[in-house]
Amino acid sequence: MASVSVLPRLFGWLFTALEVLCVIAAIGIALTYVIDPRLPPQTQFGPHDIDFAGQPGTVALTPTNNDTDFTVTAFRGSIVVLVAQAGGLIEVAKRYGLPALLISTVFFVVLFDLLRRLFRNVSRGNSFTRQSVFFVQLVGASLIVYSIVSAYAKGLFASAMLMYLSQHAVVTVSGTPLHLPAPDGIGSGFHFDGSALFAGLLVLAISEVFRQGLTLKSEHDLTV
Repeated sequence: MASVSVLPRLFGWLFTALEVLCVIAAIGIALTYVIDPRLPPQTQFGPHDIDFAGQPGTVALTPTNNDTDFTVTAFRGSIVVLVAQAGGLIEVAKRYGLPALLISTVFFVVLFDLLRRLFRNVSRGNSFTRQSVFFVQLVGASLIVYSIVSAYAKGLFASAMLMYLSQHAVVTVSGTPLHLPAPDGIGSGFHFDGSALFAGLLVLAISEVFRQGLTLKSEHDLTV
């Protein structure tokens, strides 16, 4: 019986710690977005050797016209990726990537908070109560909302990055330059991950079973 009472408390402490960590991460992401740190002009890095699919390569940042170019070589120089004005790429990543990351972090704050509250009730022996069922319903609903909102945010980020790379990146394969195709427009992509949606629907289905079980229990108690 001791293990039954201790485990929910352990889960409660775990979800509390995870919630605090996610709150700190969300604050850090928000501050980074507000402060908006920029890559200093004339930044130089490398070239440094890297291992790419088991083959030698290099990465380098090269100052160019008050900006910086980013260069990656792979397969002994047979493939070269040049991103002109890499500082602009970082700005695009911050503008569209940080909000998407913040959405995910805030979602985990909400999720861990709901799970912390739920297991607090479980540790007190209040598993089958209207409040516990309500927490489970909120978990399912938050998963569904997150799956839709994050899909749009990730699609926006991916299309913005592809748009910038199509204008500033050149891939050279064995001396032949190739330009990346441009997307239809920023926000044209929708990177939907069905796993969160299906998990939310499953949790809602389970919460409905608990709700009906709670209703039957209440009716039985009244009958007795």
